[in-house]
Amino acid sequence: MAAGALAVLLSCLSCCGSALWRYHAASPNYRIFSTRTTITLEYEGTLFSEWSVPETCSIKDKRSPKTELRCSTPGFQNIKPIVTGPDLEDERYLFVDSTNICFLWYRKIAQYYNNFTQVITIWVYDPENADPDELQLKADAPSLNSYVLTRQMATLGQRPSIHTLLKRKVYLSDEKLKDGAWHISIPMTSMDTIKDIRGNQVTFQDCFVSDVLFLLGFPRLTIPETPGFLPISSPLGSQLMIVSSACVPSSIVLVAHMETFQTNDSFRTWTTIRVPPGILTDEERSNVSGVSLSPDGVFFLINGILYLKNITTFVKLGSKENLPDGGIIGITTRKWCWMNYLLKANKRSNLAIWTRDAIYLGYDSLEFVEIINIKKVRETIYIPSTATVRIHSIVYTAHPLEFGMFLSYCITCNVMKQIYLGIYNEDSGQWMLKDFSLNVTMDTFITPHFVFSSMPELILWDKHRIYYSYHNFSANGVIQTPTEFGNLSKLSDDSVIHDVYLDYYGNILVKMENNNLFFFKIYVRDAVKLPLWTNKATKTQFFLNSVSQVNFVSVFENGTLDVQEFPLSLEIRSATYKTKEKCPFVAFHNNIDRVFYILDKKKKLLIWAQIVYPENKGLYIIMELYGPKLLEYKFHNKYEIASGFCTKTMDIMLYQTVNYEAVHDYFKLQDQNMGHMVIQVRPSEFEKTCPTPPRVFQVAVGCDTSKYIVVKGFDYNDCPRHDFFYIIEKSYLRHQPDKNLRVKYSWKKYGCPLKVDFRTNFHPLLELHNENGYIEDVEVNFIVWEIHGREDYSFNITMQKSGCLNEAQTWKSMTTLNKHLPLEEAWGPQNYKHCFSYAIGKPGDLSQPYEIINKSNRNHLVWPMHRTGMYVFRVKILDPNYSYCNLTALFAIETYGMIPSPNGYLVFSVLFLLMLLFCSILTFSYFHYMRIYKHLYGPTDKRKQKNN
Repeated sequence: MAAGALAVLLSCLSCCGSALWRYHAASPNYRIFSTRTTITLEYEGTLFSEWSVPETCSIKDKRSPKTELRCSTPGFQNIKPIVTGPDLEDERYLFVDSTNICFLWYRKIAQYYNNFTQVITIWVYDPENADPDELQLKADAPSLNSYVLTRQMATLGQRPSIHTLLKRKVYLSDEKLKDGAWHISIPMTSMDTIKDIRGNQVTFQDCFVSDVLFLLGFPRLTIPETPGFLPISSPLGSQLMIVSSACVPSSIVLVAHMETFQTNDSFRTWTTIRVPPGILTDEERSNVSGVSLSPDGVFFLINGILYLKNITTFVKLGSKENLPDGGIIGITTRKWCWMNYLLKANKRSNLAIWTRDAIYLGYDSLEFVEIINIKKVRETIYIPSTATVRIHSIVYTAHPLEFGMFLSYCITCNVMKQIYLGIYNEDSGQWMLKDFSLNVTMDTFITPHFVFSSMPELILWDKHRIYYSYHNFSANGVIQTPTEFGNLSKLSDDSVIHDVYLDYYGNILVKMENNNLFFFKIYVRDAVKLPLWTNKATKTQFFLNSVSQVNFVSVFENGTLDVQEFPLSLEIRSATYKTKEKCPFVAFHNNIDRVFYILDKKKKLLIWAQIVYPENKGLYIIMELYGPKLLEYKFHNKYEIASGFCTKTMDIMLYQTVNYEAVHDYFKLQDQNMGHMVIQVRPSEFEKTCPTPPRVFQVAVGCDTSKYIVVKGFDYNDCPRHDFFYIIEKSYLRHQPDKNLRVKYSWKKYGCPLKVDFRTNFHPLLELHNENGYIEDVEVNFIVWEIHGREDYSFNITMQKSGCLNEAQTWKSMTTLNKHLPLEEAWGPQNYKHCFSYAIGKPGDLSQPYEIINKSNRNHLVWPMHRTGMYVFRVKILDPNYSYCNLTALFAIETYGMIPSPNGYLVFSVLFLLMLLFCSILTFSYFHYMRIYKHLYGPTDKRKQKNN
């Protein structure tokens, strides 16, 4: 009897509890899953009999629970284990591809903190013939097979390079191999983390190397383990809690019921986070209810109190940090990463903390601010005095500057309550109640997440169901299943929902506490159940690794971790193949190759999107804009039909038409028309099988801080790199001081001075640049002034010659008009008025110099003819319709070619010396010639006298 009972128990565990099967490929993250791939099949359980595979596949040992499979024919392959007893095992339809991509890039990263660079060692490897260390990404050097393969590929012309997707930079590898690998040096950065290794189109044995996309930013350090510190954990029996950095997903904190783990490389390595003894009781240490990760460290929520753990300290946060000393019910950080965004006024938070009555935002350096409370909410909108309103939860939206505030509302508060949503914008400091409500029972806790979209679209869940709110809250409901009306618990042996995973591609994966999985996509209203991947009794959680793929991490009772790659795309194709579900469109293309665009004045953004679908489907393209109405747009649609397929192309132009010239309040009008929008371009219909997600991107209207102007022809390297001093005579200065001005010339600030002959007039030409180099020539008006106050220069064109009808603005007139302002603010685009209309300005003396320059008006700087000098000018864009930025630049001119005016004393001295020299020479000549005369004629006279 006992043996029979044991057999029944094992049978129940195998069939209904822990039996499952998986498959693996040698290629990391299942990147290559083709006819060339060796597929490892693995069955967990005691009732296994044999494998059922199609005839197009060959299996090494079909009676072994763990065996190898190869499929020579591409397509869907029906694979399942045959078990004794009830046939409850899931079958899968694995899609085996036919591709010429056989090889992968292996990368090894070395960090050099002395010069903040990262050296990436790259070689080619074949997953089917690689060493175990290469397959586990632990290799330090190429294996013998990889060494030979890499050298062969290099001989054929292969050479990898790294391309960054955000800032569009390219880093080339060394031309020659070193120890069988290429090396690429790149700077450490936290603003350009998405990188792509690309190679040349080189084949070896008809096989290419696959490009690989990965995330690499400024390295983050884990908190070191300290001997004697004690573990911090969640309550016994609780599910795993996991948080990661939005922009560095490989940086993760995992809280289990026995330890807290931290990793900065997607759990390839990890450490435990422990706290010093004496701060928390044993009960508090094992009662973590919330965790968040920020640049300041790891925040733990324990019994309504917030604690911070970082490399140097573990501290309790409270009133000293402007936080409540208790009563905190939740903390959260951002889920979606936006490297770039436009802020006009306020700062952007890293952390949101809330109690039942107030919300606090956390910023860098442990700065916390109470942003709103229930009292202010009641003052903003009408709420009956008998109603009870509480803050339910806070979630950051996909918008980079907003978060959602979910409010719990009830009057009698006995049976039902309503959940309402308000959106708070951190830049404007305003919040708005949205047209969303959800009725739930009083004991129901709703967990919301915003999907990655332009509009604030929601996925919410309680213990049993998933709720959705799409299309700006106009489509609401429960995610349905083939049976049980969307109750996922009834399809999962009464297990409850543990967590929901969302990614940038619109995939939504629901995990139950017993590890059952359900899948659907954004805008889809029904879910499909996926086969079990991990044991039902194991505590697991999913995370995004460094190549943006879903992985599972399991925590065992002995405190060890196990990481498993999860082939989400293969599992989706298998599950949807059974339901015969097809994507309504064949292809969806667009030219949106960035996630952030910034538009300056008069600039346009031209994008297009194209959808191809079977005729009679009636699909179309939708563009959704969220944010202030800053842009105008035009559409142009093209339609083609051929061979039973329709092609629709939509050209979109986004632009502004605001004229800022001669307005009453220039800065106010600028501020009203600056801002930030999130735009989405998507097909009108979407299904779970659609591989292409909606395209979400930002358009910021305002100043692009990466842009700057330079004066053409100036350089920092054409002169000796040193500072020096020079004197400006007081009579040359604008304010006529009492003494000469001694000026320090800073090479770092001003660059190399351009030497100009005083007889040559100088016409400055401006260029617009950004961090990537030259953009365009600046053709609009600009002004110059000497920053040290010199005014001994002029312009070669008069107002009349430039075509003015009224007197033009000058530095003298503008400084007189704006005496209360500094010189650099007295004249600019905010008060510029042109002189080419009788309606603008006043008549005056048009023979004055015209002090406004542009590329085509041939207005030059004219230098004084009687002296040389050093001039340091600042140039400013004057045209109010050119840029939201205050574009300025410095340049220096050194005039030469004029002999200095002579000194009177020096002239007199020189003349005196010349006269003295002349007299001396004359006197010397006189006596010299007298001697000669005496020599010639003196003796003859004496002889005559003697003869006489």
